[in-house]
Amino acid sequence: MQLTTFQTLQDYLNQQVIGQSSLIQQLLIALLADGHILVEGPPGLAKTRAVKSLAECIEGEFHRIQFTPDLLPADLTGTDIFRPETGEFTFQPGPIFHSLVLADEINRAPAKVQAAMLEAMAEKQITAGRKTYPLPPLFLVMATQNPIEQEGTYPLPEAQLDRFLLHLEVGYPDAEHELAILRLNRGEALGQRSITPPVLSQSDIFSARQTVLNIHMAEAIEQYIIRLIMATRHPSEYDPTLAQWIEMGVSPRATIALDRCARAHAWLSGRDFVSPEDVQAMIYPVLRHRLLLTYQAQAEGITPNQVIAHLLTLVGSA
Repeated sequence: MQLTTFQTLQDYLNQQVIGQSSLIQQLLIALLADGHILVEGPPGLAKTRAVKSLAECIEGEFHRIQFTPDLLPADLTGTDIFRPETGEFTFQPGPIFHSLVLADEINRAPAKVQAAMLEAMAEKQITAGRKTYPLPPLFLVMATQNPIEQEGTYPLPEAQLDRFLLHLEVGYPDAEHELAILRLNRGEALGQRSITPPVLSQSDIFSARQTVLNIHMAEAIEQYIIRLIMATRHPSEYDPTLAQWIEMGVSPRATIALDRCARAHAWLSGRDFVSPEDVQAMIYPVLRHRLLLTYQAQAEGITPNQVIAHLLTLVGSA
């Protein structure tokens, strides 16, 4: 029942957000693995639409926050407001107190706002004044970055990048999908809506998370994950080229993320066990933003994707 519901949800979202099946899959994996997702791509690729469509299907409120250089932490978290009728201060929650939050162009906000976001993402709580307030039990952040416009931005530090479960790169759809988008948009403008969105309760999501955690993972797969992680920390033991490319390896948080995401990927694929293919499918979005490349690699135009591809050729799954 759970799996069928999630697969129906995935099919529905793919019909609402055409040509971005990878984004939809990773969004659901982040939901199942209880993590946050960073999406990098040009504007206009239905990133907001994807999260709004997901919010329609679950018991949770959606809020979009446009990050700007003049944004203050209180604009995000909320603030204490004085009530003259009672003579006391009461806390007014900010937009972060929603189940699904789209942090649009997160790298346009200054460091103090990013720090408030970091606490919310890592601890599922925020601090305002002297008090700490818990966030909703179901809490998912999808942050976006525009890779083209980098003027006037505040690049996310490694500590905050590490808080994201996944980093996804999205591109333009092909001609076939572009035509489907055109027709879908025209139909919506005419008031046509033929598909009723499936609805998931929060208890369905929490139950599915427990199922995903209980999926069988053989010790050989666990060792495969460990070898991949260790190769990023001790690249010279594997290959001199890899050692020239990697400045710093990934943290244990990456190990946990790869384990959880591989399980979620296997479950969404209809299997009750994790295979090496699940690990290989998820290693790119899990490690892409966590690998720190050397200046030499950056000067040569080497990308994290190329490093990960080389890593997979060096570390066998057997």
